[in-house]
Amino acid sequence: MGLKRSVLCALAGCFIAAAAHAQAPAPTAGAVAAARELVVVKGGAAMFEPVIPGVIETAKNSLVPNNPNLTKELNDVAAQLRKDYDGKKAELVYEVAVIYAKHFTEQELKELVAFYKSPLGQKMLKEEPLALDQSMKKAQDWSQDFSEAVLGRIRTEMSKKGHPL
Repeated sequence: MGLKRSVLCALAGCFIAAAAHAQAPAPTAGAVAAARELVVVKGGAAMFEPVIPGVIETAKNSLVPNNPNLTKELNDVAAQLRKDYDGKKAELVYEVAVIYAKHFTEQELKELVAFYKSPLGQKMLKEEPLALDQSMKKAQDWSQDFSEAVLGRIRTEMSKKGHPL
C-alpha cells in the first residue's frame, strides 16, 4: 500500500508541476518587443527568410509529380502565394520572440539588445560564426588524432594480453 501511495503522490506532484508550468504568466508586451528586437539584431529575422518560400515550394513540389501537366499553373500559384504570405515572416519572428521572452526577463532582453548593438556585440555577431566554424574543424581534427591515439593504446593493451589486433 505504501508503494502505491508513493507512486500516486509522485504522479500527483508531476501533474501539479505541469499545471503550474502551463499556467505560467505570458510574457509582457515589453518583453516580447525587446525579444523581437534581439532576434532582429542577431540576424534571426534574416535566418527565417527562406522558411515561407521553402514551405510554399515544398507544397508545390509535392503536387507536381502527380500533376506534371499543371506545372506552369502551380508555379504561378506558388509565386502568388509567396507575395500573399510575405507578411507571415513577421508572425514567425513574433513566435520566436515569445520563446525568448519566456526565457529572459524584459530587462535582460534589453541588456542583450544593448550588447549586440555595441561595437563588441557587432564584432561578436560578425566573428562568432567564423570562430564556431574554426572550432568545429579543430574539434574534428583533434578527435581524429585522439581516436588514433586511443586505438593505438587499445592495440597495445590487447597485445599485452596476448591478443594482437
